[in-house]
Amino acid sequence: MLLLQTSIPVPKDIPLPFPAPEWFLVTILIISFLVHIVFVNLMLGGSLLTLWCQIKGIKNKEYDTLAHEIAKTITVNKSLAVVMGIAPLLTINTLYTVFFYTANSLTGLMWIAIIPLVTVAFLLTYLHKYTWNTFSNNKPIHILIIAFACIIFMIIPLVFFTNVNLMLFPEKWGTIKGFMSALLLPNVFPRYLHFIFASLAVTGLFLFWYVGRKNYDFESIFNQLTRYEVKKKAYSLVLAASVSQFIIGPIVLLTLPSKGLGWNLILVIFTGAIISLPAIFYMYKAIVGKPENINKNFKIVVICLTITVVFMGSGRHIYRANTLNPHIKMISEKTQSFIKESEIARQESAKPQTAVSDKTDSNKGLEIFEQNCAACHAKDEKVVGPPIREMQTIYSNNPSGLKAWIKAPGKKREGYPQMPAFANKLSDSELNQLSNYILTIK
Repeated sequence: MLLLQTSIPVPKDIPLPFPAPEWFLVTILIISFLVHIVFVNLMLGGSLLTLWCQIKGIKNKEYDTLAHEIAKTITVNKSLAVVMGIAPLLTINTLYTVFFYTANSLTGLMWIAIIPLVTVAFLLTYLHKYTWNTFSNNKPIHILIIAFACIIFMIIPLVFFTNVNLMLFPEKWGTIKGFMSALLLPNVFPRYLHFIFASLAVTGLFLFWYVGRKNYDFESIFNQLTRYEVKKKAYSLVLAASVSQFIIGPIVLLTLPSKGLGWNLILVIFTGAIISLPAIFYMYKAIVGKPENINKNFKIVVICLTITVVFMGSGRHIYRANTLNPHIKMISEKTQSFIKESEIARQESAKPQTAVSDKTDSNKGLEIFEQNCAACHAKDEKVVGPPIREMQTIYSNNPSGLKAWIKAPGKKREGYPQMPAFANKLSDSELNQLSNYILTIK
């Protein structure tokens, strides 16, 4: 804990109670996020599948028709993804306020850009959906519209995964210089790839159900493709994506920093993976089996994969808890210390003042230090810059040297950011008072 504390700045939290028990908020977070991510999967997977079918439909009109049928579902799933995303966003903000907002601020512009990106992507999907007949004789333009929507839909979760990954590692915050450096942290791309294949698997399963409904008049829509052929292709997509997860999943685990790994996480992840095996087996049997058996065991497939998703979502939270609990404890201690010091300060200020004379140089030095230096320097530990004890060791009996450094600092330590110059902010007298104060702190 001491090593962790000396390597990162420890902020204080907002001392407000949770609006509900923590276990309840965690439950809401896990469940609501899983519901949200399913519709995000359908939105992205549906867009990618529409693009693929429409390109294939240039030579085979039946696939263009299939692309149209899938495209009809994208805007609906998109709207549900947005609505279902409110609950997890609010709960993660409530449970992990300091961590989530810090990650957002460090990635800055890209996080804010999610709003216009989502707006543009949604407009493109509506434009694509309602201009199908308009561009019937100009398919390249129509395909380009859904292609741009797909690109944006793929960028948005990448930004989200980058932020969520960054919030787990406060010890990395001091090294982050915008979105691109956060993007290159370990585990971002493996998790993103895992999400892409999950989107294809969920969309394939959805398509199998969608075209298989009794009230879906398949035969009046398609002339050559059969219901069995589309179901078989949908199952093949689910199977391929699910098997790929057995390759990507271990890569995700191996790229996770070890500080959040534990037997509880390993047990949950491997249990979820094992539960998916019957689904993979039944899908394979349906694909290679007789056409009349394509629907057999579909419910078992859905149940097994749903349970797997729940286990994977729970594993995500377990890793987050394992990773952030030490930091949460440190922040809690800092917050309690801040509350105690604030109370003492209020009590002192309430006492009658006996002195009305001007402040001494020491008091002025303290005031200057608190206004300009306290955010980055502590007495005995590294915050953003080096501790005061280190300054006293270097500049003992040399206040003019310390003054010169404060006035125009350079950079000589790896792992420390460049200190701003105070030549134009503090007067010569104030620099003297500040230097003398730093060297006299006991």
